[in-house]
Amino acid sequence: MIQVELSRIVISEINSQQVIFLREKDGYREFPIIIGIFEATNIDRKVKGFQPPRPLTHDLICSAVEALGGRIQDVFINRMEEQTFYATIRLTRGEELIEIDARPSDAIAVAVSNDPQLPIFIDEEILAKALTQKY
Repeated sequence: MIQVELSRIVISEINSQQVIFLREKDGYREFPIIIGIFEATNIDRKVKGFQPPRPLTHDLICSAVEALGGRIQDVFINRMEEQTFYATIRLTRGEELIEIDARPSDAIAVAVSNDPQLPIFIDEEILAKALTQKY
């Protein structure tokens, strides 16, 4: 697994598809993920330190996991099929590891909504595949 971090968010008001770029934490490889406007806006606000007056959906997920006795461990981008990425939010409850299927955009929004921010990982094979895609 390679740890990546959010490097850029591109929000376009004239396009329904937004783009986030993830880059190797200790490297130079970078790749885009196409996401929706809601997720892009939420990620952007969290990264900029905006605190909404009420919890947003991704804040709610973090709070619900904690209230149920769990701890979100990290986000793992584990698959790519036909230019579509797949991810899991990995959490622990006691000694149990639980993996929850999620869109990468939601998983990354949860990662940046958590305090402290969660690590994001990608499988080396998926990273190599992402770098060869034309978007």
